[in-house]
Amino acid sequence: MKLIKYFLTFFASLVLFSNVSLAEKWDMALAYGAGNFHSANATEFAKNVSEKSGGKLTIVAHPGGSLFKGGEIFRAVRTGQAQIGERFMSALGKEDPLLEVDSQPFLATSYDDAMKLYQASKKEIIKGLDAKGLVFLYAVPWPAQGLYSKKEISSVADLKGLKFRAYNSATIRIAELTGMAPTKIEAAEISQAFSTGAVESMITSPTTGKNSKIWENGVKYFYDIAAWFPKNMVIVHKGAWNKLDSATQKLIMSEAAIAEKKGWELSKKGNVADKKALADAGMKVGKVNADLQKHFQKVGSTMAEEWKKKAGDRGASVLAAYK
Repeated sequence: MKLIKYFLTFFASLVLFSNVSLAEKWDMALAYGAGNFHSANATEFAKNVSEKSGGKLTIVAHPGGSLFKGGEIFRAVRTGQAQIGERFMSALGKEDPLLEVDSQPFLATSYDDAMKLYQASKKEIIKGLDAKGLVFLYAVPWPAQGLYSKKEISSVADLKGLKFRAYNSATIRIAELTGMAPTKIEAAEISQAFSTGAVESMITSPTTGKNSKIWENGVKYFYDIAAWFPKNMVIVHKGAWNKLDSATQKLIMSEAAIAEKKGWELSKKGNVADKKALADAGMKVGKVNADLQKHFQKVGSTMAEEWKKKAGDRGASVLAAYK
């Protein structure tokens, strides 16, 4: 009887140990603050997967760059330092030009067009990430990008020498083509950059301006040029992904589709509400004049041609599918 009892205890311990060893914990690196809609949506995604996985997977969200800063997240996930993370796609143009497609000025200037562009480019983007050992989960756009400035901008001449916050190669190129002076600054450093005078203008979403309370740093103008709808994507290290059973993988993809749909709706709401928040805070929210609009569109056409050459046949096929 003692021998039977011993084997039963040993077997129970073995089963318990096996279950524990099957349980996985992922740390999710998020660049933006907990109150940002991207981070809130990703945190809800993590919570839903954790609760529905039956103990097989726990995803812990780390917003506000607390695990890795924005510029470090892609590398951290690719090398397995973080199992999962969210990154601003077009900041990764050097990794793959296809990741910049959503930041080509005036290529997609509405949510409908932004979705068409996403659908046209998604397959190639997934293929490129897969080759780098990454699994793509979902992508969500920021609201339409507008032009912020401390000074009123009423002519092309007003852009010359303007200290401009850049965050990817596309915004650096815009600055070069318009005569502005670019400085690369991550979203978390925007307030400090404006308050110290390091920059005095930027192109970004009304959400980023609202979240950073940009009006407190002397920024008085927001020009609603709807330049592009850049996206954040959530990616997973393939090694971590391959440790999961097929049921858990299927659950993640299902929850990712839900998070993506919700994220797009949150972005659309923010596109309206956050511009109102800027106006309510005393900023002048409006459009640029016809001459400036024509100038920006010309810049966009130049950049589109440059991007096509850089992206090669893959880029050409994406643009053909989009148009």
